[in-house]
Amino acid sequence: MPGPKDLDPSSSPRAMIGAELRHARENAGLSQAELGEPLFVSGSFIGQLEAGTRRLHLEYAVQIDEILGTSGFFERNCKALARSKYPDHFAEAAEAEAIATAIKQYAALLIPGLLQTPEYARAVFRAYRPTATKDVIDELVAARLERAQLLDDPTTPLLWAVLDEAVLRREVGGTGVMSEALRHLTALIRRHRIIVQVLPFGSGAHAAMDGPLKLMEFEDAPTLSFVEAPDMGKLLDDPATVTRHALMFNLLQAEALSPQESLALIESVAQDYEHGDQHP
Repeated sequence: MPGPKDLDPSSSPRAMIGAELRHARENAGLSQAELGEPLFVSGSFIGQLEAGTRRLHLEYAVQIDEILGTSGFFERNCKALARSKYPDHFAEAAEAEAIATAIKQYAALLIPGLLQTPEYARAVFRAYRPTATKDVIDELVAARLERAQLLDDPTTPLLWAVLDEAVLRREVGGTGVMSEALRHLTALIRRHRIIVQVLPFGSGAHAAMDGPLKLMEFEDAPTLSFVEAPDMGKLLDDPATVTRHALMFNLLQAEALSPQESLALIESVAQDYEHGDQHP
């Protein structure tokens, strides 16, 4: 019997290769746990691959082809789907973000990428890569703006961000860029597209002092947590870790200003930038 047909990566993201994996596994008469055992992964991990919330890495693809007798199908398509416009440490998180039903994020220093304006993103990337060519910076900005298109949907995903007050006060790109960036935030808030809370300096020590945090929820798969550091990032699915991170986010929500108070503060700081009165 012929194996699954090759996918067109341009129109068939991980969710489709996951469906092919489920089909091939069921044809082989294996449960998710039984397929995971020789790969030294859990049945829930196989379920996440099938649901498209995790990327199929090449090492697993090769073994799966051997176990399921799929004649190199998953290896070939894994190589094609691995091509990403995002850095390696972030690519899997960006793909999961695109199919999440809810994204809950704490930002310690910067406006989250999904909420950045072009000029704010450009200033961030230029700070990261001071010697990069304009073309390289342009490509990075374009990729970030493309990610943000998922907010074009009027309701999904739910995006709930807790921003440290430092996000508002750190002048990225100059007063004009900051004013525009904060006005973009307030426009999204007033359209009821996102929920934003500000964690004020006055709150003191809090649950996420170690850095930023992102949780992604899905319709048919467990919640994932993404943590990152310079040029590093990791998508986590360990239930105990994800539960702990969810509690951290809940504590941040409890300590932050209300959405209404946060909107008023963001608008006030934006106005200060417009008038040149902002002081960190």
